[in-house]
Amino acid sequence: MLTVTAAYEIVLRTVRESGTETVPFEYSSGRILRQPILADRPFPPFDRVMMDGIAINFDSYARGQHIFGVEDVQAAGQPRLQLSNTANCIEVMTGAVLPELTDTVIPYEHLTLSEHEGFKRFTVHTAAKKGQHIHEEGKDVKQGAILLAPGTLIGPAEIGVLATVGQTTVEVSRKPRVVILATGDELVQVHETPAPHQIRISNAYSLLAALKAMDIDAEFIHLTDDEDIMSATLTSLLSDTDIWISSGAVSAGKYDFLPAILQQLGMKQLFHKVQQRPGKPFLFGEFENGPVVFALPGNPVSSFMCFYRYVRPYILAAMRGQVSQPIYAELSEKVVFEANLEYFLPVKLEVNTSGVVLAHPQPYQGSGDLASLLNADGFLVLPAADSYFEKGKSFQVWKFR
Repeated sequence: MLTVTAAYEIVLRTVRESGTETVPFEYSSGRILRQPILADRPFPPFDRVMMDGIAINFDSYARGQHIFGVEDVQAAGQPRLQLSNTANCIEVMTGAVLPELTDTVIPYEHLTLSEHEGFKRFTVHTAAKKGQHIHEEGKDVKQGAILLAPGTLIGPAEIGVLATVGQTTVEVSRKPRVVILATGDELVQVHETPAPHQIRISNAYSLLAALKAMDIDAEFIHLTDDEDIMSATLTSLLSDTDIWISSGAVSAGKYDFLPAILQQLGMKQLFHKVQQRPGKPFLFGEFENGPVVFALPGNPVSSFMCFYRYVRPYILAAMRGQVSQPIYAELSEKVVFEANLEYFLPVKLEVNTSGVVLAHPQPYQGSGDLASLLNADGFLVLPAADSYFEKGKSFQVWKFR
């Protein structure tokens, strides 16, 4: 039986690149960038006025001149004006280009306005420094600099950058073609009323929602416990899918047909069973010219945990995105777990007044206790080598919320 670390390494070694596609930039939010985005010009592209006021030539001010006559007004979006007499000034608005022959901006708050025979003058009544209130051309980013690197998850800020540099289309990772397989005769549809021996399908919808949060759509199929039907359905999916994620039928039960059928269809089994709780029966394999297979246990907490610990990192790696990394949190109370398995404990996270992340174990009745996840934010990882975990000790947390 593999350790969690060994199983995870096998999963990541199996990663197949998803490929790329080009989409309009305005529809790229949530996608993973696959090309470098360069600054097409300096940021800002000109000496930009940062305050409403007047632009002056500082040398005149340094010689003791504090009264400046107004020649013109430089508005944002207007072509650059030029000061004709350095003893004068030009009124400037925030965002405007700095007029030629000026090098300093005095805000209106530091000025007194006077007017004589229709000619406006401003008197500077506060000390000024050369170059103040000017956002210099190229100060933020030089032309040609990389603004966004491949592997970046595109969000609202990235969309703004793409628009700024005129990137009308963008190369992104192709989304993998994913199928969710729910197994078992005991499952009925959500809208149906289950008999006493049945349950509504839930794992599949949790997995579909987790994929949707990654901006990935998936097909959903319910497989009954019939070997022939299961085999025929899986055969039909071999040629046009990238990833199968199944839930259930991977233990040692009489009707757990899935592992044998997968191998009969040609899947290379890379491991079956991991030294962990929940999720011990987890099976992983690949078809040479077909999908990779994550056959997750049927209990809801097991399926949920395995998705965030193994499946999500695989998908991100396949799309060349940043692979999920755990955070660390301190246990808020002592925990005892004596099985020789790595324990994924549902916890609620809290940041205390000292800035320390605390992990509060949630009431948990085992891998079938789906409700235990409602108040949890992630799984605290307790190593198999120990049995007693003291309050205040720090451990990894794989977040799902």
